[in-house]
Amino acid sequence: QVQLVESGGGLVQTGGSRRLSCTISGNIFRITHLAWYSQTPGKQRELIATISSDDSTEYSDSVKGRFTISRNDAEKSGGLQMNKLTPDDTAKYYCYAKVQIRNGGLSYGYWGQGTQVTVSS
Repeated sequence: QVQLVESGGGLVQTGGSRRLSCTISGNIFRITHLAWYSQTPGKQRELIATISSDDSTEYSDSVKGRFTISRNDAEKSGGLQMNKLTPDDTAKYYCYAKVQIRNGGLSYGYWGQGTQVTVSS
């Protein structure tokens, strides 16, 4: 059973930093794709950062230059370094990962339960 657990959320002041982690449990061969989404009440989940199997990254305009996504296949984890935070970054952040259970097999997508980040002004 593959599960994703996010951690690192909390309260931070404007201009501060926060690092979110995404830990994958269960037997997997490798992570093929990792992404972070943000969601505020009443709105759809928004894709903010992705990292692919070749370590190429993409960011939404709202976080480009401030957030950095990372992955660690050996530790089966991913991260999101968030800098220069503003109240507009207040949201619940979700990790999404596509993983291969075995070498050459299909990739399957999984979501974490989310972690809340609140930025005070």
